[in-house]
Amino acid sequence: MRVLIVNTSSDTGGAAIAASRLTAALNRYGVEAQMVVRRSKWAFLWERFCIWLANGFRRKRLWDVDIANAGTDITHLPAFREADIVHLHWVNQGFLSMRQIRKIMESGKPVVWTLHDMWPITAICHHTDECERYKTHCLSCPLLQRPYPRDLSWHVFNNKERAYARGNITFIGVSQWMTHRAQQSALTEGHSVVTIPNVLPLDQFQRGDRQQARQALQLPADTIIIAFGAARIDQPLKGFDRLLEALTLITTPVHLVLFGNVKDSTCLQHIPCPYTHVGTLTTPEALSRLYTAADIVVNASDYESFGLTLAEALACGCMAVSFDRGGQSDIIEHRKNGYLARYPDVADLAAGIEWAIHYPVAPEQLRLSVTSRFSPEVVARQHIQLYEGLCAARG
Repeated sequence: MRVLIVNTSSDTGGAAIAASRLTAALNRYGVEAQMVVRRSKWAFLWERFCIWLANGFRRKRLWDVDIANAGTDITHLPAFREADIVHLHWVNQGFLSMRQIRKIMESGKPVVWTLHDMWPITAICHHTDECERYKTHCLSCPLLQRPYPRDLSWHVFNNKERAYARGNITFIGVSQWMTHRAQQSALTEGHSVVTIPNVLPLDQFQRGDRQQARQALQLPADTIIIAFGAARIDQPLKGFDRLLEALTLITTPVHLVLFGNVKDSTCLQHIPCPYTHVGTLTTPEALSRLYTAADIVVNASDYESFGLTLAEALACGCMAVSFDRGGQSDIIEHRKNGYLARYPDVADLAAGIEWAIHYPVAPEQLRLSVTSRFSPEVVARQHIQLYEGLCAARG
């Protein structure tokens, strides 16, 4: 079986990491998987220009939406022609346009689309927050400067409806939360939606010696260490402000270690405890060292499609605390391998941190809680079963 994995990048962003890990896992377990990545600079710039123009020449929200009005045709590639399954992942910012997605559908090949965010099941946004227009038909988009009934979101939603109608798509939610969202979208009507998590490469995320890890990172040896990280720590949806408020409510002395980029460093001035910012960590080895050094990893996001940081931390024997919303709820088993706080209750988040401090779980048990669900073999087998069913149905 030949599977073509399609993603804008091979190494930039969570979707790229997930798609690359899946490609490796499939090849390990008998599938001939190949990944195609491509982005046209001119398609990317043209899309941004059209959004800027439609938004009244304002840059606000310029990066919050994608309209897929330009891109690259992959249907002429030998890898596409030879593929039995076309598996789309994150294809925005100048990779695939709606015209090219329609051509993929018209090829007659089984199409699978993993939802790393909500863009495939909405008009132009990647996360809907509290907006529910995607359940019927997107229009009057609150992300646009001047929303109106037949605005940009209305037109893109129509384009998606026409493209998706050219064939059948199996949408994959990487968490139960994402699957539920997808099932509610008008764009998935007539298509299948299933849940399969992301791959966690367990050989790359393993627990080392805690004291050695702390010494390497120049962290205190005898203090409770809490880890918090994101591609951009101060991005509002990541909930850094909520974490800082929760830290003011706990009574146990802690040291905070941050990993990831910070756009506005003034946010660091409000941290109510000693902290270390280690910057952006790009390798599994560096991340494993940090998770090994920490006692607890906290995720205070509004939601996560999956919650990869939590799964990686648990694999390294680090307790996990987050809100009971989004993909986090699939990873954390409440009061077993971590704590799920009521969203957006900061006091309960603080209570979760205190619980993790006073009731630690053995690192071996924490690792076992994710190996049985997210290992490369488990996740690859679920994909292979899906692919085989689609190929059999095609005849």
